[in-house]
Amino acid sequence: MSNKSKSPWRLDGQRALITGGSSGIGFATAREFASLGADLVLVARDPERLDRARATLEAEIPDCRVDVISADLASDDGRQDVLNGVGGPLQILVNNAGTNIRKRMSELSQQEYRLVQEVNLVSCFEMCRLFYPLLLASSPSCVVNNASVAGLTHLRTGAPYGMSKAAMIQLTRNLAVEWAADGIRVNAIAPWYIRTPLADQVLADPAYRKDVLERTPMGRVGEVEECARTIAFLCMTASSYITGQCLGVDGGFSVFGF
Repeated sequence: MSNKSKSPWRLDGQRALITGGSSGIGFATAREFASLGADLVLVARDPERLDRARATLEAEIPDCRVDVISADLASDDGRQDVLNGVGGPLQILVNNAGTNIRKRMSELSQQEYRLVQEVNLVSCFEMCRLFYPLLLASSPSCVVNNASVAGLTHLRTGAPYGMSKAAMIQLTRNLAVEWAADGIRVNAIAPWYIRTPLADQVLADPAYRKDVLERTPMGRVGEVEECARTIAFLCMTASSYITGQCLGVDGGFSVFGF
């Protein structure tokens, strides 16, 4: 075994499943993982975007192995399709898939509320439940949930989104304790505004962007690579004594008081 493969700062020999892996933070995480030696399984709904993501990664990192599965994680059938497609083994699960509908509570329909919960929270819970046997068989293994600072404090993202992210953070804590003896670590990250197509839609409003930057001590929007590197760290043996934590990737937003 080479010295590189023994490095606690790499992911050689690890197989990682990343949901929402065809764009944004998910794709940046896939690129980071591949550069660190991991094999990948990317999940998203759009098969064409998945194929483009795979082609890009294989062109950039010729020796990486990338499998893709097109599935809707908001449905039981979609999640089962992923489980059937992955097989095994699996050392890393990254629950990154998410959505939001930006409306006041009084304007939301029940269908819209349920969609946000199904995509953000239920899919995270069910993916953890479904993949527990594979993670156990491959332990030491780990899970990282992509939550949000909206799960820590009020944001203008709407109640259902904040509720789903807060529940993801609590799920992280509970599973970390429940699965510690099984050799499965469970952590989360809580991003603030990160430069993605979805964030760019609201940051295009100059007044809104000004408010965001004024509430960010570092004075800028985050980059997807900064989230990806944090997720990668939480999956390395370099972080082997870290579990049950929610790590803010927020430029200081969550600790910015008066």
